[in-house]
Amino acid sequence: MVPPLELLEPLRRGEPRAVGRAISWMENGHPGARPLMASLWPHLGRAVVIGITGAPGAGKSTLTDQLARTLRAQGQKVGILAVDPTSPFSGGAILGDRIRMQRIAADPGIFIRSMATRGALGGLARATQDAIDILDAAGFGTILVETVGVGQDEVDVVACVQTCCVVLVPGMGDEIQAIKAGIMEVADLFVINKADRDGADQVEREIEAMKSLAMPRGWDPPVLRTVAQRGEGIQALLDRAGDHGRWLRVHGGLAAKARERARLRFDSLLAEEVLRRAKTQAGPARVEAAIQAIADRALDPYSAVAEILGEA
Repeated sequence: MVPPLELLEPLRRGEPRAVGRAISWMENGHPGARPLMASLWPHLGRAVVIGITGAPGAGKSTLTDQLARTLRAQGQKVGILAVDPTSPFSGGAILGDRIRMQRIAADPGIFIRSMATRGALGGLARATQDAIDILDAAGFGTILVETVGVGQDEVDVVACVQTCCVVLVPGMGDEIQAIKAGIMEVADLFVINKADRDGADQVEREIEAMKSLAMPRGWDPPVLRTVAQRGEGIQALLDRAGDHGRWLRVHGGLAAKARERARLRFDSLLAEEVLRRAKTQAGPARVEAAIQAIADRALDPYSAVAEILGEA
């Protein structure tokens, strides 16, 4: 095992192998993960984190690619976390956004990591937040988090990022329906990608109509247009993301987001640890017996859990 302190210095220098190993430690529950994160914790909070979410087919990967290229041209180091659906067989990421972003993958100033959701709700891997912190500690000025794009469940992305971009495209009839289902509330920026298609004006009108029905929250999410395939509208998108970041700093939003993110992480880690300890204490045989009893309709799941926790 590489001692955490031996990994810490190359990680702080942004060495890709060290960054990749640290993220793997977090994903896999490596014994060195906890002391490594404890060592990194005082050095975090410098990176700008932007979420890219929306329905499949909206061009999120192409948009992310173009955002990274533009930021690199400005001299920034960019981290990309592409959260993909999980393979039911291997547990790994299916889509592999690194393949689709291979044009920029060789750039030493860009780090790309595909992460599997591993069944996590909200389209986010459990280790995604740890990965954000690792990239932050490694000196990546901007971190782009591209999520699965499954509609209503995407709302968890808000707790992980400073600015959330909801990407829509003309010609998808269920797009605004997805917003009605819950995505509306998470958007800091609306991005109409592939805006050279017919129907872009209609999408913008529908977004503005939905915004008029939403509860006011201080920041009015602008509606932007991009054609990511041609690199159009990318700088304007980054400019408005910068405006949102400044608005958050002035109005105390960064502190509120930090607390929200801390609560989500604490709750998820606590639930995971309680589950692990409960299963360990009960033993595999007792856990399997409880599962079989539920399947046989001999015991309801609430009673089974109470028994495992010793509350029955």
